[in-house]
Amino acid sequence: MQQVKGEKAAGLSKQLAQYSLELTYDSLPAEVVEFTKLCILDYFGSAIAGSEKVPVRMIAELAEEMGGAQQAHAVTGGKTSVLNAALVNGAASHVVELDDIHKGSIIHAATVVIPAALAIAEWKQLSGKELIAAVVAGYEVCFRIGEAVSPSHYYFWHNTATCGTFGSAAAAGKLLGLNEEQMVSALGNAGTQAAGLWEFIEDGAMTKQLHTAKASMNGVLAALLAQKGFTGPQKILEGDRGFFKAMSDAYDESRITDGLGEQNKIMENSFKIHASCRHTHHAVDLLTEIFKDRRPSIEDIESVSVESYQVALNITDDPDPQTEYAAKFSLQFCSALALLTGSAGLADFNEEVLWNEDIRALTKKVKVTTAPAIDASYPRQWGAAVEVVFKNGETIRKETDFPKGDPENAVTAEELRSKFIGMTFKYPAQKREELADAILQLETVPEIGQVMAAL
Repeated sequence: MQQVKGEKAAGLSKQLAQYSLELTYDSLPAEVVEFTKLCILDYFGSAIAGSEKVPVRMIAELAEEMGGAQQAHAVTGGKTSVLNAALVNGAASHVVELDDIHKGSIIHAATVVIPAALAIAEWKQLSGKELIAAVVAGYEVCFRIGEAVSPSHYYFWHNTATCGTFGSAAAAGKLLGLNEEQMVSALGNAGTQAAGLWEFIEDGAMTKQLHTAKASMNGVLAALLAQKGFTGPQKILEGDRGFFKAMSDAYDESRITDGLGEQNKIMENSFKIHASCRHTHHAVDLLTEIFKDRRPSIEDIESVSVESYQVALNITDDPDPQTEYAAKFSLQFCSALALLTGSAGLADFNEEVLWNEDIRALTKKVKVTTAPAIDASYPRQWGAAVEVVFKNGETIRKETDFPKGDPENAVTAEELRSKFIGMTFKYPAQKREELADAILQLETVPEIGQVMAAL
């Protein structure tokens, strides 16, 4: 194992703890507050949309069977313990593949940080302002840790599950009012629970939902234990038997501390507009553009090629997906879907679409490869180039460095509100609007329980 750039730093957990505890709502610039509320709105949309999915219902049923004090709401209905609420709500927000993503760390922070923060904030009757500050801190912590170990960590480990556990612990610990020593222990015991292997991708298992559920729950557990004086390793990141050395071939400790407290990395967050793995979005964007221009049929298309970075192929090179969920992780299928329908949204992944003859036929014509130049820019840029060859001899090629929803290719606040309205279809139209209004005015809410009860 090698260390990249930066001399070995001491006390990384202590520096992250200091940052997390010193951050206040009043210290946040107005644009950070507004952006954070959009992240929270986007979280709720994904969680509500995912609340009825089979893996989430299984986790919710187990939580109900296990029982516990009624301390916080689950998006699946009713109240449960703080730990169970984090578990269920963490699972719910990841299953429809529309949750946010940060390029540099390769983390879906909302699905692990926000459920943990909500559970503690509701239980302790805390305000919207306190929740916002905790979410900013949680994002910062997990993004920095994810950047330090990426991309090598990502081959075996699901960053959202592993690095995300630190973020949920930081957010929960901040809301619990931990002192610095306790926060260091919380981070230490979050790190020792960090887990989540990519093997589920091979057979489409439900494990991905367990990853986010446990990352959120484990961070809360670590913070709650720290509050009682339960100690954790002081150098869980940089220690000789710690997170960096154990779980990454190459890491950069300087990513933890460079600019810490001087920037708000939550502003680097990206939002998803397609209901599939983010590593398919670049191609979907480009092929959707071609659909809008040409409206091609399967009879018109000779071949499709997609060039991207190697990680995209590691995760999404699947020419024959057998389930709806596997289709979301198939670059070939998502490309065919986008080119023939111009869409890859929440309603586009179902059994009928999965086995559509034209989409399946075009899926077989999609060739995916790694382009060295694009690969060299990853993870700073998640780029792709597509080329469609038509049977009339015409060829269309398009390229992008940033999928729609990245800060460099941003969605608007109104687009995110519309996304939320579309994802919360289980509610009447008026209630969707009221929920969006409440979340987007979160800084005025005296107790988070008011928002959670409205669900």
